[in-house]
Amino acid sequence: MILRNIDDKFNKKAAGKDIHSESYLQTVWRRFKRHHLATVSLVVLVIVVGAALLAPIIAPYDPTEIAGPFAQPPSKEFWLGTDLIGRDMVSRLLYATRISLLVGVMATLISAVIGVILGLIAGYFGGVADMIIMRFTDMVMSFPYILLVLVAASIFKPGLWNIILILGFVDWPGIARLVRGNVLNLRETNFVKGNIVAGMPLRHILFSEILPNTVAPILVYATSVLALSILDEAALSFLGQGVQPPTASLGNMLNGAQSLTVLTSQPWLWIPPGLLIVIIVMAINFIGDALRDALDPNGGR
Repeated sequence: MILRNIDDKFNKKAAGKDIHSESYLQTVWRRFKRHHLATVSLVVLVIVVGAALLAPIIAPYDPTEIAGPFAQPPSKEFWLGTDLIGRDMVSRLLYATRISLLVGVMATLISAVIGVILGLIAGYFGGVADMIIMRFTDMVMSFPYILLVLVAASIFKPGLWNIILILGFVDWPGIARLVRGNVLNLRETNFVKGNIVAGMPLRHILFSEILPNTVAPILVYATSVLALSILDEAALSFLGQGVQPPTASLGNMLNGAQSLTVLTSQPWLWIPPGLLIVIIVMAINFIGDALRDALDPNGGR
């Protein structure tokens, strides 16, 4: 009994030393792995992204090539069948995933850059700059989101890069408000005031001192923007205002599901892209939730 107690105390002490000696990234990863759904989602997302990136290698056919009979059901030759004009659904699905992920990632990057810059300026300088930026942000956020996207998509010519720019320039207000709130707290801290007193350049204070301490909430929020951008692309392409054929995206692959015949008699045309959208968006959301807990400085060990 005495030996068991000694062993328990020794193991706890060793575990405590391991926790204290691990790096910040190791701590984040250890906390992240506690969320089993997020870990599975990360694996699934890596597989999906890998398949999309390797589409030119693993796709059996060119996505725009007429490879078989029109609207053929799944078979040994065509695992997911062919579409209404005889193109292989597996090949189109791989390339469509590529396009949808590209739209989501690029739109998120654009909105993050705009939001971070405006949030830093508004939060650090305050005064007139803060008032102008925040009133403009409030004005953008006051419009119904989907209506703003649809109007912008109808004004500009539908296409891949136009959709990326539209979504990027519409999704930034949330990031700007988040960054501004964090900067307002950080600029009152001693290490920022110390840099100001020491005469450090503004660029160093904003991008070397304040921004690194704001990355965690930006990263968590960006996952929701990424999921939303993928859904928006799918919705716009489904309505004919997004990525245009013959370029395949998950949204325009669902376009044929507007027909009652396709919905009832040809489910292989809409179930795979629809299911893939659900899987990708759910995986990103689960990962975002786990990141929020893993990056929380007040979280448990």
